[in-house]
Amino acid sequence: SFLFALGIVAAPISGLSQSYITKSGHVEFDSSVPLHSFTGVSDHLVGKITLTDSIIDFYVDVNTLKTGIDKRDNDMLKTLEAQKYPFAEFYGKIVSDFKPIGEQPQKVTVEGKFSVHGVSKQTTITGILKKVQKGILVEASWTLNMTDYNIKPPGILFYRVSEKIDVSISATLTPN
Repeated sequence: SFLFALGIVAAPISGLSQSYITKSGHVEFDSSVPLHSFTGVSDHLVGKITLTDSIIDFYVDVNTLKTGIDKRDNDMLKTLEAQKYPFAEFYGKIVSDFKPIGEQPQKVTVEGKFSVHGVSKQTTITGILKKVQKGILVEASWTLNMTDYNIKPPGILFYRVSEKIDVSISATLTPN
C-alpha cells in the first residue's frame, strides 16, 4: 500500500464520483553519483483515490522503471531484488481538507506507509490534487533514503550512488 492517515473530506457532492483510478500514471526518480545523475521513469503507475474515506493507494511494478541504459536497469533491478520484491507502493489517507470543486490546485497532505524492497515505513507526503475535466490530477514528490529500506546503494568504481532518491508522481485519475 502506497500513500496517506486520518483525514476529513468534504461531504459528498451530488453527481460527483467518489472513487477515481488510473493504470497509466507517471512515476520517476532522480539518482546521482559524483559527476553524474540519471532518471528512471515508468508510465505504469496504478492508483486509486476514494474520497468518501480519503484512502489513497498507488503502486508501480519496479520492473517497468527504465533509465535509458539496459545495464543500469539490470543493476537497478538486482539492487531492488525485483524478482523477490516487484512492487513499490504507498497506501494511506489524505489528512488535509480536499474539496473536489473548482479548477484551482489544492495542496494536500497524506500519511501512510511507503513500501519498497520488502520494507514499509510511515511517510508523510505533500502534494497537489486538482479537479480536472477527466477527473482528478495528482502530483506529489518526496525524498527517500535507500538505507531506510535496506537497499544498499550500488557503486561505480570508487563511487557510491547517493542514498537519497527524489521520487515524483503525476497522474490523472478518472471516475471509477
